[in-house]
Amino acid sequence: MSSKVKSRDRAYAWALAALSFVMAINTGFIQAAEPAAFSGERAMELLIEQTSMGPRTPGSVGNLELRELIITKARQSGLKVQTHIFTSEMPLGNSPVELCNVIVSAGPEGSGAGPRLWLGAHFDTRPISDKDPDILLREKPLVGANDGASGVAVLLHLMELLAQKAPAVGVDLLFFDGEDSGINGSPNTYCIGSQRLASTLGDFSNPLSGLQCEGLILLDMIGDRDLLIPMEGYSARNAPAFTEKVFKRATDLGLSAFSTSVGPSVYDDHVPFLQQGIPAVDLIDFQFPHWHTTADIPENCSAASLYQVGTLVTDLVYNR
Repeated sequence: MSSKVKSRDRAYAWALAALSFVMAINTGFIQAAEPAAFSGERAMELLIEQTSMGPRTPGSVGNLELRELIITKARQSGLKVQTHIFTSEMPLGNSPVELCNVIVSAGPEGSGAGPRLWLGAHFDTRPISDKDPDILLREKPLVGANDGASGVAVLLHLMELLAQKAPAVGVDLLFFDGEDSGINGSPNTYCIGSQRLASTLGDFSNPLSGLQCEGLILLDMIGDRDLLIPMEGYSARNAPAFTEKVFKRATDLGLSAFSTSVGPSVYDDHVPFLQQGIPAVDLIDFQFPHWHTTADIPENCSAASLYQVGTLVTDLVYNR
């Protein structure tokens, strides 16, 4: 075969490939890359990274470091990030102190984009270990591996997946500050960040103002080695349809850590949104033996537990 014929054949092959590519784009055959499956091991790495910052009580060095990590990671992932900053008196710890809720958004926006899904977790930790069996340790701040870092770890890893593929419907990740500096027996002294965010939804300065929301899924204390998540009481009573939808999806996915029995009612970051008429479900295993003790450390958490919760919320994000 002559070199002239070979050149002609190569040119024809390139032209055919280019035409096929254009046709594939126009007919929708080329799809965005699928995100990797949620990794419990990766979420565990992100949990440990947070605890290495030490206690993350509002206004502390650790809290500010984690806030900047969330913001930086969102920007590196190509996601929209906004902050909701205000000053508040705190029942425990430093007071007054600057609190900062961080809102990370992905997917389509605008009035025609449909209702969005909100996923939340608190990134602060408790200033005292008031449930510690050793009375001498009860004034020591928590490391907060499960109570704080576990939910945040799932959302941080989800941001990595959102960077690979945008969801078809909008999603907002809500990182709450000032959740865990309350006084036992006084629920309203907890959840300072979420209370302010929910109560100011009509304000121009609130990043969530004007958004349609399908519902909020809160992740709190979901890293327990012996994870069992029932339907939290406030969620089941005040948002039964949304709660049942979330737990049905867990059942459909074969996630054994979820139980459709109704568990304790826990005043948590979802309650202020329920009070505003927004469906909200709290995914929480409140039977954590190391709750508010110095033993709330990574060794008492599990990548397998993070995988179960992360798999559920990832599926809900991409398969609405």
